[in-house]
Amino acid sequence: MGFLGEILLTAGALMLLYLVWQLWYNDMVERGQQDREAASLTEKWDAEESAQPGTPNDGVVPVIAAPGDGEIFATLRIPRFGPDYGAPLAGGVSKAKTLDKAGIGHYPDTQLPGQAGNFAVAGHRNTHGAPLNLVADLRVGDAIVIETREGWFTYRYRNSEYVQPTAVDVLNPVPREDSVAATQSVITLTSCNPKMSTAERIIAYGLFESFTPRADGAPTSLTPTEG
Repeated sequence: MGFLGEILLTAGALMLLYLVWQLWYNDMVERGQQDREAASLTEKWDAEESAQPGTPNDGVVPVIAAPGDGEIFATLRIPRFGPDYGAPLAGGVSKAKTLDKAGIGHYPDTQLPGQAGNFAVAGHRNTHGAPLNLVADLRVGDAIVIETREGWFTYRYRNSEYVQPTAVDVLNPVPREDSVAATQSVITLTSCNPKMSTAERIIAYGLFESFTPRADGAPTSLTPTEG
């Protein structure tokens, strides 16, 4: 009995260490890696802009090409999540190709940044860098910025709701409305709720505010959030 007890205690300790590694240390490492990858993309796009300058802001929102499955085409930047926060954004929402590898995934049947309709994305709240770990902390008016080679698409957070996993109408061109033509451009962030559970989904919405070409430099919406 004593030997069996020691085995059980050892197994419990190993399980605890694994949970600490998986849910804390590994997340911290991957979160830092995603931040660095986002920063690297900014440097790459800035260098390309310097080598071949684009057109300053003329008020026209560019049309972004639809990304392939798992193809990184943008980064998600949310100042509320920290001054260095950045998450690579790729096409598709499969765990294997996108969510577990890149960070944030774009629902392929939804619109693209700046287009009328719903630019909907998904990300983890825990494990694999947990890029949407703080999604419940967003406040009305917070900037949600999509950075691409062309420039920055700024959205402003509006509200959140909690839904069942079957509530796929949050991905409609007008979220939660069927057969309604979109007149606004919105962003929808989707993740699991509560943390470490898939029982529900937390859905955060934002309204498109502006596009800033890379030739104009980074927008003021990327200013670190205080308070």
